[in-house]
Amino acid sequence: MKVLKFGGTSVGSADSIRTVIEIIRGQSEPLVAVFSALSGITNKLSDCLDLAARKDDKYLQVLDDIEKRHVATAMQLLKPESALNVFEKIKELKARLTEILDGISNIGEVTLRSSDLVLGFGEQMSIQVIYAVMSENFVDVIHIDARDLIFTKLINGAERVESEITEKAIKEKLVPDKGLIITSGYISTSVNGYPTTLGRGGSDYSASLIAAALNADTLEIWTDVSGIYTADPSYTEDAYPIPELSYAEVLELSHFGAKVIYPPTIQPVMKKKIPVLVKNTFAPAEQGTRISDKPSGNGNVLKAVSSVNEVCLVSLTGSGMVGVVGIASRMFTALASNNINVILITQASSEQSICIAIDQKSGERACEVLNDEFELEIQAGRVRKSILEKGYSIVVMVGEGMKYSVGISGQAFSALGKNGINIHAIAQGSSELNISVVVKTSDCHKAVNAIHQEFLLSVNKIINLFIVGTGNVGTAFIKQILSQTTFFICEYQTDFRIVGLANSRKMLIRKKGIEEKDWKNVMMSSERGSNLKEFIDEMFRLNLSNSIFIDNTASADVSQSYERILSKSISIVTCNKIAASSQYDNYLKLKKIAIGKRVHFRFESNVAAGLPIIQTIDNMVKTGDQLYRIEAVLSGSLNFIFNNYCIGMKFSDSVLKAMKENFTEPDPLIDLRGDDVSRKLLILVREAGIKIEASDIIFESYLPHPLPKIFKADTFQDQIKSYDEYFEKVREGTAVRNGRMRVIASYENGKAGICLKEVGSSHPFFYIDGNDNVVSIYSKRYPDRPLIIKGAGAGADVTASGIFADILSIINN
Repeated sequence: MKVLKFGGTSVGSADSIRTVIEIIRGQSEPLVAVFSALSGITNKLSDCLDLAARKDDKYLQVLDDIEKRHVATAMQLLKPESALNVFEKIKELKARLTEILDGISNIGEVTLRSSDLVLGFGEQMSIQVIYAVMSENFVDVIHIDARDLIFTKLINGAERVESEITEKAIKEKLVPDKGLIITSGYISTSVNGYPTTLGRGGSDYSASLIAAALNADTLEIWTDVSGIYTADPSYTEDAYPIPELSYAEVLELSHFGAKVIYPPTIQPVMKKKIPVLVKNTFAPAEQGTRISDKPSGNGNVLKAVSSVNEVCLVSLTGSGMVGVVGIASRMFTALASNNINVILITQASSEQSICIAIDQKSGERACEVLNDEFELEIQAGRVRKSILEKGYSIVVMVGEGMKYSVGISGQAFSALGKNGINIHAIAQGSSELNISVVVKTSDCHKAVNAIHQEFLLSVNKIINLFIVGTGNVGTAFIKQILSQTTFFICEYQTDFRIVGLANSRKMLIRKKGIEEKDWKNVMMSSERGSNLKEFIDEMFRLNLSNSIFIDNTASADVSQSYERILSKSISIVTCNKIAASSQYDNYLKLKKIAIGKRVHFRFESNVAAGLPIIQTIDNMVKTGDQLYRIEAVLSGSLNFIFNNYCIGMKFSDSVLKAMKENFTEPDPLIDLRGDDVSRKLLILVREAGIKIEASDIIFESYLPHPLPKIFKADTFQDQIKSYDEYFEKVREGTAVRNGRMRVIASYENGKAGICLKEVGSSHPFFYIDGNDNVVSIYSKRYPDRPLIIKGAGAGADVTASGIFADILSIINN
């Protein structure tokens, strides 16, 4: 036989009760069905208690609402005659309830007994509706009052189930046959005769007690979710139901925040080894979660991650604790005698400190208790006064498979560290069934997601992107991300999620991602004007794991935010050269912050767009090579300009064409003055491990007279034409010698410079076309024949691909 329990949402409406009928109709063996109150009714009764205690007669209106809810449900499900009978019973129950609440209001106080008495009316009312409905749909329906089945005894101020009496009563009164037996959950009776309740999760507990007493084949718990999930779906949208769990695993999860099943529920069925099946009333065909003594594995070492919020840490420290027998015993005895529950314990091997995690509401009281208990030791200076720290959460990883696997703790701590989450306390039992860590509550959501993605993500690892700059490069990058989404999900189980977008006018942040192909119109339709500080603050507030900030601008303001972003353990990928070419101390500080926070500061696209030049130099240095000399054509825009100029185009026309094809910076003066190429050389030399400032680079101007100080689009075309006559004369000489003009950046023996040179056909820089870049590196390993990297070095698409490559490098690392 089976015991089926249906929760409040399962009987919360006429439609859901119809679904329950079909579930019961589909069963082929004797059943006992346990029902909760209609969803929300117990909370309303709790409100009534609060109102009555405050002598506020609004509880009468709440009672009217409760009555109407039950009447309306009955009217939708029952024939008129049956409905009328239910109305009368509900009316009687309401009248009794009103009398009780009137009494509470007169006294102005709620006792434990009066609370249990009132809260139990939810189940008493719901069973009247359900019994009538079942009787119209099934033959031989028997209702047994739960208060005749479950008995409790007052122990240490709380009602506890009296197991022997309860088991005997269930066996005597519940005799499963071919019919359907129904009863209520949650409500019970004291052995002294007064009404009681089983507290939080009481209906599940009732069903478990009945299943154990009757030696049921299975206990099925029907709720509004499809089983026990790998994490709380409200925290982790990629959480999924776990097919099978052991009793021990469920006990751990229920203790640490999993709300589908509460701890007392498991004990009775675990003793009898009765399997429990958690199913979804609204999706009965789904598999659900099976809980048993020896479940089959699901392929994961870790089964689930859960959390408990509103926790505080209380620490007792002092040199006088070392080697003293009984310190821990005194500590926990004192707390227990004051009904303070300890959730987690850690103790240093030096025995100088004991740290406990408890409910935050008990924090001050716990400190008072401990200070009183160790008053003499505190006065003598052997023990310090207890320390209280608030605002913490416990994140727990559960799985019996951990005991057979090496390195789980290290992997978990690494995942948390990479996301900038500091661990304040750690606990792991010798059974290795769980690993618990204490983190700041502000980091709890991020911690749960980081662990879930590290161990349990059977679908996709989510990378959260916050993008600033939607110009040519930004647009090309977003296009590449959106076009490759399906490929990365299918091939690498990686989901790039654009969470934030901002340009100089508008910004849009959407936690679940911006997926529209017309994303630019969606962003520009946003009601939020662009504000860099608000954008970054919102990124911090969301605190999503695996977040990357992407700067597609040339803005100094954005680059000045890097330190703040890296300090929050968020990686940065940028094509903005300002930070990496700023003062050397600032450049070094940003790199050190990234290392210290275990995140990444990537700027491969600062030099030669998508060519892997910085990565190559970095690898050479890390493997012990020493760079002696660098020669490079680093400006794809200037190379494009002089390539076209050398084949007959006027200098001004070549510049304007480079601008039109987006090979120059938005301000072309940055390219023409050599600022851009100077920054690139500076970055390359720094990445080679050499300290250098921008002022150390000598730029030999190739222009006959200075460029305008400020770029103005309406006058620039006429201004640039003033250089044509000079460059025509230069071209004549170059043509005679069959040479080509190249802006070459070089470094050797501590000297860095940039100049316009004529190169002949024997020079390696002669054959570079269009907007190509080329870097020639001489080093200890390449002393005579240099390492040469060559390819397209300008353009939105190749720059965007360099940004994309940096992101992939972060993921791979």
